[in-house]
Amino acid sequence: MTRTPHRRALAALAAAFLSLPALAAHPIFVLNSLDANVSIIDPVTWQEIRRVPTGKEPHHLYLTPDEKSLIVANALSDSLTFFDPRTGEVQRTVTGILDPYQLRFSPDMKWFVVVGNRLNHVDIYRWDGANLQLAKRISTGKTPSHTWIDAASRIAYVSMQDSDELVAIDLVTQTLLWRTKTGSLPADVFGTPDGKSLLVGMTGGKEVEVYDISGPQPRLFKKIPTGEGAHAFRAAGDGRHVFVSNRVADTISKIDLQTLQVVESYPAPGGPDCMDVLADGKTLLVSSRWARKMSVIDTVQKKVLRQVNVGKSPHGVWTLDHAPR
Repeated sequence: MTRTPHRRALAALAAAFLSLPALAAHPIFVLNSLDANVSIIDPVTWQEIRRVPTGKEPHHLYLTPDEKSLIVANALSDSLTFFDPRTGEVQRTVTGILDPYQLRFSPDMKWFVVVGNRLNHVDIYRWDGANLQLAKRISTGKTPSHTWIDAASRIAYVSMQDSDELVAIDLVTQTLLWRTKTGSLPADVFGTPDGKSLLVGMTGGKEVEVYDISGPQPRLFKKIPTGEGAHAFRAAGDGRHVFVSNRVADTISKIDLQTLQVVESYPAPGGPDCMDVLADGKTLLVSSRWARKMSVIDTVQKKVLRQVNVGKSPHGVWTLDHAPR
């Protein structure tokens, strides 16, 4: 049947609408640590749109409290690159931030904590909504790695990757409260919703250590077997579960925070590292560190849906269209 001009116009309009990924969803960011750039991925076509240069060794990223900027930390360039989280465009670059590896805002948005992984320090900055002012540089153990800040915005807990320690820092007084020994190569840190326990991934082992932090000193009270190279956490978005990537085992475990047990496991090839969860609550975005891929995992079907080509040593992954953290 021959199409009328009206039908042809409607078909052309529909095709044009379907070809506009920017209108459908916000971009996905993947940090390519050894390429010094960021892959911007279209979540509709699952194709890399472009790569944006940053400083050397971008590893982690964090959203500003007003949700207007996504901050990428460039460890070897001593700089932060601010991106528009909705378009992927660079807004500005802040220099003079010494060795920014991992970073986090406190819940009350007053403090910005930067981990100096290479230089063995933690920097505490004051944040006025636009600018950073260094309050204190604190020497720590060897190779500080990841941070968790409590709900009261009082204490930052930081893992020491190469001295096998966990330390607690008082943000108000900028002093060390305590330090304790951990298992091998502690990495990411995640607090339970009740604020009483802390989970620490053991990248040099195959478990997550759980510490009671309700008293003046920490107490290790449980080890959760997950998989070899337990590394990074991401809240599932339901208030009860958290995912942990097992970098060597090529799996991701789902932990019930009430029972402190693994309830599900998913395949994650290529050395899974950082993760984000889409707003649907069932789709995991995972940086496959050794494969130059971003893997997309369906947690209902428990399978890899696709892998997207990115750059060398992909690390941080993030999208504005994520499940609650």
